Amino acid sequence: MNVSDGTSKMAERIEFAVSPEESGKRIDKCITLKLGEGYSRTLVKDLIESGNVTVDGINVKPRHSVMVGEHIIVSIPVVGEQFLEPENIPLTILHEDEHIVIVNKPSGMVVHPGAGNSKGTLVAALLYHLGSLPEAGDGQLRPGIVHRLDKDTTGVMVVAKTDKAMRCLSEQFQQREVKKTYLALVGGNLEMDNGIVDAPIARQKTDRKKMGVEFSAGRASKTVYHVLERFGKFTLLRIDLLTGRTHQIRVHMQYLGHPVVGDIVYGGKMGFSRQALHAETLGFTHPGTAEFVKFAAPLPEDMIEFIKRVKKGFSDAPLSSGDENGGRRGRRSKPEAPTDKPETI
Repeated sequence: MNVSDGTSKMAERIEFAVSPEESGKRIDKCITLKLGEGYSRTLVKDLIESGNVTVDGINVKPRHSVMVGEHIIVSIPVVGEQFLEPENIPLTILHEDEHIVIVNKPSGMVVHPGAGNSKGTLVAALLYHLGSLPEAGDGQLRPGIVHRLDKDTTGVMVVAKTDKAMRCLSEQFQQREVKKTYLALVGGNLEMDNGIVDAPIARQKTDRKKMGVEFSAGRASKTVYHVLERFGKFTLLRIDLLTGRTHQIRVHMQYLGHPVVGDIVYGGKMGFSRQALHAETLGFTHPGTAEFVKFAAPLPEDMIEFIKRVKKGFSDAPLSSGDENGGRRGRRSKPEAPTDKPETI
């Protein structure tokens, strides 16, 4: 599928002067932080070694240490014609009709191609199974995509199959009319059974790949959480998003001091191989019927097994002062079942 608009494009050019805070850093690290999410250090090294980076008009090596006041220019080449190659990757389909397809995204799958992630994407898998998808209209390689989940977050996603569905769903996401709930296993024992985190989020100045709470310059961000069950050192939450900022749940849980288990970016390693975050339900107005519909994805096996292990370890342990202060044991509310029987293709 050719998603290029057919017009010639100039390379993107980024210029900046090295600040006192950046002085002494390797140039590849400095540029990676400047470019932010989507640009790996490996990609930046390639740009430097291919002559697309200059310091005061001179090409340097990736190990060059930058100094205050140096003028850096980064030229990011743009390929004239971009193509998406369909890939035969298994997908779990929760629902499909002529307007939309609902998928249960697995862990480890990137939604659409980006810097350093050109293969194995959800878009490539959908193109193989569906044949075609409506283009995003902005020249990006993300046909049919109206929202995203992080690479290691699992769960329910809606994909548009027609231009009408693309417009309708995109508008609902922009107007915050879509209802989303997540299941998250976090570290520690939250003091309150229910709560709202109202803390603005912005990209971090020191690490452009990370987000953080920033009251002076952040965008309004609200997260509602409900405790489903407590396991001593862990708490299972159901989370409602009132806004949709990048990494919102992960950042807000870190802000509370209870990071998502397995989230190495935001401090929640704790023995799980990825962030224990799952998009449980998704509700929206159907672009074909104009009726409100809701879909759910079952909790993935790796999270189920990890929860079983921590639950067993908690039930076998004697009652501690931490349990007494942290709430009741064994409070549980089962996640909702999917509205349709999943189909693996």
